[in-house]
Amino acid sequence: MSAVARVTGRALPVRGDEVDTDRIIPARFLKAITFEGLERHLFEDDRAARPGHPLDDPRFAGATVMIVNRNFGCGSSREHAPQAIYRNGIRAIVGESFSEIFFGNAVALGLPCLTVRRTDAAALMDAIEADPSLVVTVDLEQGAVAAGTLRVGAALPDAARDAFLTGAWDATGLLRERPEDVQALAARLPYLRDFAAV
Repeated sequence: MSAVARVTGRALPVRGDEVDTDRIIPARFLKAITFEGLERHLFEDDRAARPGHPLDDPRFAGATVMIVNRNFGCGSSREHAPQAIYRNGIRAIVGESFSEIFFGNAVALGLPCLTVRRTDAAALMDAIEADPSLVVTVDLEQGAVAAGTLRVGAALPDAARDAFLTGAWDATGLLRERPEDVQALAARLPYLRDFAAV
């Protein structure tokens, strides 16, 4: 398991409220059996409809932090959306609010989504757009986001914060750490014992 205490890097501002999962990754790309290559289709329709999308701006290439607005990830429950974002190299998202299901899917990937006030999201976006080379630090322990001289408070629910700081967000990692417990439980489950009498 790997803990996530902070994420540092350049940032990508994606402005707009109610950015739904179909905009993040269009539904026609959900036929894939795996999540491999989804990053190539991140915001594909938005990018085609709106030349100059920040994802196509070379000044933001290689960003590891995404700054968004209100109710990001709303719409369907598809986990492809956070998968596409994560596979594009983003390791933390900071925004005004997130859809609950999107948030849960992101946590399961190890992708923290911290909330900030609307004015703070705007200030972060303004600073990053003015200087795309600005280094941004998302600090889960301190509950803060720093971008140059700008520092704002950021929130994360306690359960998610604890999961990131301890590494417990990684359910597969937890199972791998205690194989004897997994085997003992499997031995008690009738459907794993050919429905033998318990």
